Amino acid sequence: MFPPIDLFEDIAEPEDWPLLISAEQKTNPRLMETIGNIDLIPAERRVGGQGASYLMAPFTHTSVDRPSRFSDGRLGVLYIASDFETAVHETAHHHAGFMSATNEAPGWVSQFRELLMDVDAELHDIRGGAQDFGEALDPADYTNAQQLAAALRTAGSDGIVYPSVRGDGDCVGLFYPDSAHHPTQGRHLAYHWDGTRVDLIRDSTTGDVFRIVE
Repeated sequence: MFPPIDLFEDIAEPEDWPLLISAEQKTNPRLMETIGNIDLIPAERRVGGQGASYLMAPFTHTSVDRPSRFSDGRLGVLYIASDFETAVHETAHHHAGFMSATNEAPGWVSQFRELLMDVDAELHDIRGGAQDFGEALDPADYTNAQQLAAALRTAGSDGIVYPSVRGDGDCVGLFYPDSAHHPTQGRHLAYHWDGTRVDLIRDSTTGDVFRIVE
């Protein structure tokens, strides 16, 4: 039910991927649909090994149809919350937007998994700087946040640390996969859609159900 993702974990070193992918495509043209576009990540910032697919996927599967706070969708960002509750509030909000846009019927509709990882990066800190960065933290309009992120990325930044506008904790938006390390699976979760919002989550291991309080 929760198969491991190991695309980047078992095929040699990151510097060998372009040649291996080129060779594999000759017999498996659907490979790129699974791996995504690794050319979006500089070769020196790609990662391999255990759990690498969790770090690589946000950067290889991008779309202008799926913009986010710090990206217009052309380049990837890995978003990480400081704590479980903040991660739930963030993911529930964004998932509700998708469910509403596609007019989904209420019910236990989606499966998620908690991922735990370490962050080691030099990040631009916009916490507590409302007078300078307040527009970048607008709950709905990402225009200023995307412009800020584009400028910082161009200047060589690893990413941004910022206060969540959904939960009580902080979040980071990483511009490259090698800024995070040791990703491991935590809880398996089910999200309940009530037709308007994600109102409940269920721990699929224990069966415990929790209400999301806004």
